[in-house]
Amino acid sequence: MFAVIKTGGKQYRVAANDLLKIEKVEANVGDIVEIGHVLAHGEGENVTFGAPFVDGALVTAEVVEQGKNRTVIAFKKRRRQNSRRKIGHRQLLTTVRISEILLGGAKPTKTAAVKAPKKEAKGEAATEAKAEAAPKKEPKAKAAETAAAPLFKAPKGEPDDLTVIKGIGPVAAKDLAEQGIITFAQLAKLSDKDVAKIDEHMPFSADQIKDWREQAKELAAK
Repeated sequence: MFAVIKTGGKQYRVAANDLLKIEKVEANVGDIVEIGHVLAHGEGENVTFGAPFVDGALVTAEVVEQGKNRTVIAFKKRRRQNSRRKIGHRQLLTTVRISEILLGGAKPTKTAAVKAPKKEAKGEAATEAKAEAAPKKEPKAKAAETAAAPLFKAPKGEPDDLTVIKGIGPVAAKDLAEQGIITFAQLAKLSDKDVAKIDEHMPFSADQIKDWREQAKELAAK
């Protein structure tokens, strides 16, 4: 049996156990998600079409991985206007494995694995367990601080106006400042390793950053 589903504005023909990459779904790895927009289903030459969706039809899928697609570059240039703009975009994707194709309002047999809550010990044992668990919270707090820390250390002194660089608008300049990049000299001295780090953690492509780096070298030399 197969089904034609609609999710993220796109249509897919799927069957049980198919691996599929779709636009990001808010779920954890191992969760079972339901896709209710079934346009058609069938087996062999027997096909049923919806208007636009088939009543009572449902497709369930298990989340296998959360990730990103490759970077897509959009470049725009205006002739004789000394204007150009380059923007990178990386689409967030979710890899799912189709579990079941259900018809007639049938309920899914597979559900996400739910971890049973741990039973708390009673009396003195409970107090000791809480006392032992308390110190373990410190590493988590430190990890959160590390995750929130900027990628680079901002230098002392007045920041440069990064919006002078073509392709950096007020929003991009603010994002860079939040990560510690505030001067032309910093941008000019970015290594390829630094470029890869920004590409991984910020919504800018490596090509964009390298273009900004070349422009920053000219501005820093003035």
